[in-house]
Amino acid sequence: MSVSVFDIFRIGIGPSSSHTVGPMRAAVRFAEELIESGLDVRTDRLWVDFMGSLGATGIGHSTDTAFQLGLMGFLPADVDLDKAPGYLEAIKRDKQLRLANGTVIAFDPERDIILSPEKIAIYHTNSMHVIAQDKDGQVLLSRRYYSIGGGFIVEADHDNFDKVTEAKETAHTKPQPYPIATAEDMLNWCEKTGLSIPEIVRANERVWWQTDEAINEQLDKLWEAMQACVARGLRAEGIMPGPMKVRRRAKDMLQKLMAFEGAHDDSLTVLDWINVFAFAANEENACGGRVVTAPTNGAAGVIPAVLHYYMKFVKGADINGVRDFLLTAGQIGILYKQNASISGAEVGCQGEVGVACSMAAGALTQVLGGTAKQVENAAEIGMEHNLGMTCDPIAGQVQIPCIERNAVAAVKAVNSARMSLMGNGEHYVSLDNVILTMLQTGRDMQSKYKETSQGGLAVTVVEC
Repeated sequence: MSVSVFDIFRIGIGPSSSHTVGPMRAAVRFAEELIESGLDVRTDRLWVDFMGSLGATGIGHSTDTAFQLGLMGFLPADVDLDKAPGYLEAIKRDKQLRLANGTVIAFDPERDIILSPEKIAIYHTNSMHVIAQDKDGQVLLSRRYYSIGGGFIVEADHDNFDKVTEAKETAHTKPQPYPIATAEDMLNWCEKTGLSIPEIVRANERVWWQTDEAINEQLDKLWEAMQACVARGLRAEGIMPGPMKVRRRAKDMLQKLMAFEGAHDDSLTVLDWINVFAFAANEENACGGRVVTAPTNGAAGVIPAVLHYYMKFVKGADINGVRDFLLTAGQIGILYKQNASISGAEVGCQGEVGVACSMAAGALTQVLGGTAKQVENAAEIGMEHNLGMTCDPIAGQVQIPCIERNAVAAVKAVNSARMSLMGNGEHYVSLDNVILTMLQTGRDMQSKYKETSQGGLAVTVVEC
């Protein structure tokens, strides 16, 4: 079983891939099973228990509203964000919701959405249990899902919740010509074949997508979505959702930057541009806008910011470079997904912003003409200096420190690439070693620093 680049990059909605996108997809799956089995017409009540990190920060991450929209059949990539508030208000008012096939079931968000942060599942802290009952209270369907980061979900074994069934969405079983389990494998294939990393990745993706045209179409959609996200973020202003009443800054930053550039000659304004791009994308995410998980929503500003930097400041940058960037970044993300974690609730923010920084650093090195070894070196640098990063969102909102953290990581990714390009690719710590180190560091990290808002900045800053 292999993971595709297009599993790592998904078009979805904010503010969180694990707490918003994952629960929405789980709700869709549950509702589809209910309908396909004919149990929808017998359902009198449906309720969900969000446990662990989902229970701790679910409200701030819009887990509750995403789940309701998922039950209605809406998926993150296509839900109408303008109409969604009306759907949710109707559910709250009428205490019922309509499934995708038209069946109306009783659903009272106040009663049927349960938050249990104290319940920590053995398999993964992002767990949700969904139950449908008939009018006599008999259970018709009971399923447990785990949202394991980046929008990925797995379903628990029906008889043992500590085990999971095969993850259907990542079950790409057709053999690839260049199977990659580690960064060492990636480098070995490049050396044996003389192909670059994106050429190796493209050949592997071709097994599932058949043609380069189909692959390019998907890559271009991702880039278009990233551009649209940044453009919206640069236009928007006002206050972001949540008790902190954080003001959106990207538009104001852009105006100040353009005025400054017109009056001063400062080469370091390139860093300001990277910051602006990252702020724009991640503020959109924080406000529930449409973003690309890269590899998660909490880190959705890093790769778009670095790609915008590439297109704006690198001579000769073009769409083919963007495609190679995304293929390279996606493969690096796959290595983290398969060998460690991209879940902040499991390993802290090093698994989200840290991984995004690593992906962007390696990908930028590739499109700047780096060798495979230099790409691997840049990706290693990008993570090595994010090790131990906690996930401690204030008030459970993906705002502070998340938005600034994306900007800092984007700049760090560019620096990592430049450091690698100044060398010959030889270095002491391999990317495989740093991935394993990140996983072990995450395991050693106390749960209060892993997307629970129970430690770190989340408890040292008083809500206003």
